[in-house]
Amino acid sequence: MTGYLLKRVLSGLLTLVVASVVVFSVLEVLPGDAARLMLGMNATDDAVQALRTQMGLDQGFVVRYLQWAGGLLSLDFGRSYTYSVPVIDLVAERAAVSLPLALISLGLSAAIAIPVGLFAAARRGRVGDTVAMTLSQLGVAVPNFWFALLLVYVFAVWLRLVPAGGFPGWGAGIWPALKALVLPALALALPQAAILARVTRSALVEVLGEDFIRTARAKGLPRATVLRRHALRNAMLPVLTILGLQFAFLLAGTIIIENVFYLPGLGRLVLQAINQRDLIVVESVVMLLVATIIVINLVVDLSYAIVDPRLRVRS
Repeated sequence: MTGYLLKRVLSGLLTLVVASVVVFSVLEVLPGDAARLMLGMNATDDAVQALRTQMGLDQGFVVRYLQWAGGLLSLDFGRSYTYSVPVIDLVAERAAVSLPLALISLGLSAAIAIPVGLFAAARRGRVGDTVAMTLSQLGVAVPNFWFALLLVYVFAVWLRLVPAGGFPGWGAGIWPALKALVLPALALALPQAAILARVTRSALVEVLGEDFIRTARAKGLPRATVLRRHALRNAMLPVLTILGLQFAFLLAGTIIIENVFYLPGLGRLVLQAINQRDLIVVESVVMLLVATIIVINLVVDLSYAIVDPRLRVRS
């Protein structure tokens, strides 16, 4: 287990270093002067030179990268030119929206998908399987912003159960904040649940054909017990992989949904920073999201060893 853990941690650290070089390099090779791009073409030369000095653009590439990487390690992401506040403060404020939204969406996705996958696999080739997979195919095909618009019309405009958009902040109370996140979380969860349900069903169908499943049935165990205790656990590796990828997407790829519901999250922050040419915010937030995704993948890898003891033996 220790060797398995060490390999995954070293792989994650190497990926993080390579990703930091790529993110920093991509923004460095953008055409034109980054300082003039941020200030606009009508900025004076003195203002451009002052910003270049503030951003360290008058130094060499290696020196700038090391200073930037060192700042990231100490959680000093620099100062936003647009908002005139430390980037870490912006990230903390927006993550208070995006992180709960991603967690709620992931929970809803798993709560919907795994039972549907079990239902379909237990009825393989029958009407229930066909109906479940048809609905999941529809969920994959329909974009999440369309689900968002439908949910707003039904639950916010027609039934008036939840607000149509905006976020009151956690200071207004947990219940008002959660009500503001319900619709966007459901809009994000439905397409992801459709994908996860199909993966769960496929993994279960494959496991149900194994010898140990036939042995469990021959012992007289109830079908539901065989599905839950034996088949589902052995089918969890691809499910965990998809859950890890989905959480990464839900945390970093919610730009459209956050704009539909006017949520001040990380996705909207990146979009605003790009529109306002605030490159310091863009590279810092992107790097933070990359690091978060690497950590999530590490957690998923460790969960493999918990679910499948064979991995612990091999390591």
